[in-house]
Amino acid sequence: MLLLAVVSVGMLVWAWVADLRPETRDLLFTIDVGICAVFLVEFVWRWRAGGWGWRFLGRNWFEIVGMIPVSHPALRAFRLLRVIVLLARLGRAVDRTVGDAVTQRLVNRFLGSVIAVLKKPVTVAVLDEVGAVLRTGHYAKNISRALAENQTELRQLVLDKIRADPAAGRLKLLPFHDDIVGAITDTTIRVVLEMLADPRTDEMISDSLRENLDQIRAAVEARET
Repeated sequence: MLLLAVVSVGMLVWAWVADLRPETRDLLFTIDVGICAVFLVEFVWRWRAGGWGWRFLGRNWFEIVGMIPVSHPALRAFRLLRVIVLLARLGRAVDRTVGDAVTQRLVNRFLGSVIAVLKKPVTVAVLDEVGAVLRTGHYAKNISRALAENQTELRQLVLDKIRADPAAGRLKLLPFHDDIVGAITDTTIRVVLEMLADPRTDEMISDSLRENLDQIRAAVEARET
């Protein structure tokens, strides 16, 4: 297991830094999959020997990460994943050299510090991505489309609520009450739909979202970690 862990780490580093031919990369991927399969069998055997407890998975989660065959060309762009898998396999090699649970204890000791360092830039990056998506949306048009598709139900809903409103009881005595209410309802819905379809409404919503996201981003950056 130690030899396989060292070989797998060496292969990942070689595949990462060297300019290999496609057939060589395919061969390394095949070997890497075979090594990961051996890791999986050995991991399941140790898990069985430990009584199939969930605590075993909690202690050795990094070994599961290390079984990902990141030498596949499709995963070449995921550099962070490749670094994590490489570190997981290094941890496996360390455990096989100096004894089990050494890596797990080191991870537990430094995990809090790592999370504290990373959470702010990760949160800011996520907010930036969310903000970029939100600013390109057409939310007013989406609402307008939904209202237009349900205009008949919406009109009937307004009429039902007016009839059930005690304050509108005296209005029921007026002639053509339902026609007047229906005309007012139709006019209101039409005006609302036209307002939502206006590009200025989308611009107003985008400005509001941008200001809120900027405030959240500033609060995250200013908060002490």
